[in-house]
Amino acid sequence: MTVRALIVDDEEPGRVNLRYALADHPRWQVAGECSSVAAAQACIAAQEIDVVFLDIQMPGDSGLVLARALAGLAKAPLVIFVTAHNAFALEAFEVHALDYLLKPVHDARLATALARAEAMLELRQRPAYGAALRAWVDASGEPPGPPGRYWQQVSVRSVGRIECIQLADVDWIETCGNYVSLHLAARSVMHRLPLSRLLGHLDPACFLRVHRGAVVRIGQAANLEVVGDGAWRLTLRSGAHVAVSERYVDALRASMRER
Repeated sequence: MTVRALIVDDEEPGRVNLRYALADHPRWQVAGECSSVAAAQACIAAQEIDVVFLDIQMPGDSGLVLARALAGLAKAPLVIFVTAHNAFALEAFEVHALDYLLKPVHDARLATALARAEAMLELRQRPAYGAALRAWVDASGEPPGPPGRYWQQVSVRSVGRIECIQLADVDWIETCGNYVSLHLAARSVMHRLPLSRLLGHLDPACFLRVHRGAVVRIGQAANLEVVGDGAWRLTLRSGAHVAVSERYVDALRASMRER
């Protein structure tokens, strides 16, 4: 399989360096190089592109403008962001299962990104990737989205694939260090995102924190009981048991009465 790549960067040294780096990977063919979003859009319209290496910070239209346009395509090419963004911004790519390269690009990191892209292309993961890209664009805030918008899904990446998990299908969420475990009816899925970050994107009308390490879907709460001195346990409609801290008991009771 030959992978056709497009390099989009307003700085010529960045394009040249990436082109030379890709030359060491026989399966990859540079189908074009563009210095602006407009030129990239014309190139993508004229030929089939599998992967776009996209610089975020460019004069005029930023790379986000192109990402937004690509997210609307029925067969969106994969995007590998090439950026000098700080660690907080990079986490946003990881949250949505998108890949990125930091400038200057290191050979080992490039090889990892290329292998991930090849696996996704071979497994025909473009529809799931398009959904993940749209979610990232919607959450990026440029231009700002409607006020009060909360996440409806999260994109979880495993080897060679992206799975979009609908938050409406999540019964409860448990912290696991820098990850969260999303508990669905029949399985659990690990997602690379601290619970503290996820909380700000959950609709408070649907989810309620009941413990420093647990959030439940309000409609799943079935029975609350005391199990010790200041210790409580919530039984969900699914049958799962979730520990509840005393500080959250009143809010949980109130939400259960309102249903």
